[in-house]
Amino acid sequence: MTKKIDDKTIAYVSTLASLELLPEEKESAKKDLSQMLDFVDCLSQLDTEGVSPMSNVFNEVNVFREDEVVNSDGSEATLHNAPEKKDRYFVVPKTIEP
Repeated sequence: MTKKIDDKTIAYVSTLASLELLPEEKESAKKDLSQMLDFVDCLSQLDTEGVSPMSNVFNEVNVFREDEVVNSDGSEATLHNAPEKKDRYFVVPKTIEP
């Protein structure tokens, strides 16, 4: 089992996270953090001999599409589904009164 989470640790973590916890929330947070650390402790017991480190689970590396130059800003396609438009602009209800 990992180090027991105490009130001092909860106070420190809640300060870092800018949280104000009620006493019952502190108890719940202690329990939750302890469970998380126990899980991580279980992971450290796994045999990883022969498993190479990786940054993600996919084998692909830098899979990007090629840039395609087009002579359009896409505004016509964007405005196509607009409920109301005028020239090249969306028409929306006024939100600020003068």
